[in-house]
Amino acid sequence: MAEEYIIALDQGTTSSRALLVDVQGKIQGMVQREFQQIFPQSGWVEHDPKEILESQMGVLRQLIKEKKVSPSQIKAIGITNQRETTVVWDRHTGEPVYNAIVWQDKRTADICEHLKNQGLTEHVRSTTGLVIDSYFSGTKVKWILDHVEGARERAEKGDLLMGTIDSWLVWHMTSDKRHVTDYTNASRTMLYDIAKLDWDNTLLTALGIPRSMLPQVRPSAHHFGDYELEGAKVPIAGIAGDQQAALFGQGCFEKGTAKNTYGTGCFMLMNTGTEPQFSKNGLLTTIAYGLDGEVHYALEGSIFIAGAAVQWLRDGLELIENAHETEALAKSVPGENSVYVVPAFAGLGAPHWDMYARGAVFGLTRDTGKAHLAKATLESLAYQTKDILKAMENDSGLQLKNLRVDGGACANNHLMQFQADILDTEVHRPEVIESTAMGAAFLAGIQVGLWTQTDIDQTRPIDRIFKSTFDRVKRKRLYDYWKKAVERSKGWLDH
Repeated sequence: MAEEYIIALDQGTTSSRALLVDVQGKIQGMVQREFQQIFPQSGWVEHDPKEILESQMGVLRQLIKEKKVSPSQIKAIGITNQRETTVVWDRHTGEPVYNAIVWQDKRTADICEHLKNQGLTEHVRSTTGLVIDSYFSGTKVKWILDHVEGARERAEKGDLLMGTIDSWLVWHMTSDKRHVTDYTNASRTMLYDIAKLDWDNTLLTALGIPRSMLPQVRPSAHHFGDYELEGAKVPIAGIAGDQQAALFGQGCFEKGTAKNTYGTGCFMLMNTGTEPQFSKNGLLTTIAYGLDGEVHYALEGSIFIAGAAVQWLRDGLELIENAHETEALAKSVPGENSVYVVPAFAGLGAPHWDMYARGAVFGLTRDTGKAHLAKATLESLAYQTKDILKAMENDSGLQLKNLRVDGGACANNHLMQFQADILDTEVHRPEVIESTAMGAAFLAGIQVGLWTQTDIDQTRPIDRIFKSTFDRVKRKRLYDYWKKAVERSKGWLDH
C-alpha cells in the first residue's frame, strides 16, 4: 500500500515552506522559498500578497514533484501562518487593494491612541484578551480603508474582504472561494470576542469595518475546503497561527503545559484550559486551539530580544563569528558569572512594559572578558523567560509542569541547562524542532482521522530532558541580581 502523507504549509514572515509529514509524524521533505520584504517608510513593513501566494503554491508543487508523491497519497493539508499580517482584497476578482500590512508594522500607532482616548482599553482587554497595539490586524484594516482611494465605499457595498494570511491562502486555494479563518487567527485581530466566539460589534464600529468583510471563524481542526491537485480534491483540514501551532506541535494539550520558542525574540505560551484567564501582568490572553467542540485558551508573553542579543555579540561587538561559539565560551567561565546583560535594546516587554528602558551591562570588573559577556547574554534569555513564567503562574494559579522548547537557540545546551536551573523545572527539547509546521500537520491529521492526540504524544520523541542542578539559595541569589539589573535599566530615556 502506498505511503500516506500530510502536507504542512508554513507561511512565515520571511519565507514560505511546504513540509511532507508521514503517518509516523516524521518529516520526509521540505522546500522553502524566501520572498521580498517591503519597507516603504520608516516603521512600515509590507509584503506583496500575490508573491506570498505564488511562493506558497510554488513550494507545495515543488515538494510533490521532488518527492514523487501522487495526489491520492496526500490525506490533508494543514496551514500555519505569520499572525496578524493583514490583506484586503476584492471579493469578485481576488485582487488585493493594497500590499499586506505585516505584524511588525507601526503605522497605525495614531489609530491605537485614538482608541485609547475613546476609553476602549478595558473593553479590548476583556473582550479580545489583547492590548491596544498596532501589532494586531484591526487597525491595519482601518488604515487601508482610510488610505486606499475608494476602498471604504467598496467595503460598505460588500465588495471587499479582509483576512489574515491563512484566509488569503484558503480563498485562492479553494475553487468555491471559501472565506474562512480559525479561532487562533481570529483571536489576533483585536476584533474577536474570544469568550462569545463572535466578531465584536463595538470594535467593528469603532474602527469602521463592515461585518461583511470578515471571514467565517471555525475550529483549528476543521474541513475548511478542498484544494484541487491534478484532479484530486485534497481537504484543507487544519489551520493555526504560528505560535499556537507550535504549542499544539509540542503536545501542550493539558492545562499548565507551556512552550517557549527561542527565535529573534521569544514567544512563550501556556495552555490555561477551557476558560480564558485574563492577565493582571501585561500578558495576552489568546485562543490556543479549537478541537472536538472545545476551545482551549493560552496566556502569551513576548520577549522582544532573545536570539537578537546573540546576533549583537556577533555583528555589533564582533566578539564571535557564529552563535555556536557562545556555548563553549559560556562553559569556559568558572563558577557563577558576576556579569549581567539586560538586552532591552527595544525597551522591555512583558511583564515590565517599559519602552524607555535600554540595554545595559552590569557587574563589569577588570578581568571581565568576552566569555563573561557571551555567558551573560545567553543567560539573559533564561532570566527573561523566568520573568514571563512567574507572571503566567500568578495570572493562572497554575504551576508549570515542564517547559517544552523549540527554535534555533534551543540547540544550545548551556542555555537549556541554565533555563532548567533558574526555573527549577524540567526543560524538554524534542528531536524535531519544527514544532510550528508539525502543529499544522497534527491538526489536519486529527481532522481526517489519521491521528489522535494520544498518538501525537507518542510521535514526539524527546532529544533531551534538562533537570535543575541548583539549590534554592543559589537560584534566588542569581535571580535577585537579575531583578536588580532590570530595575536599573528601566526609564533610561527621559520622557
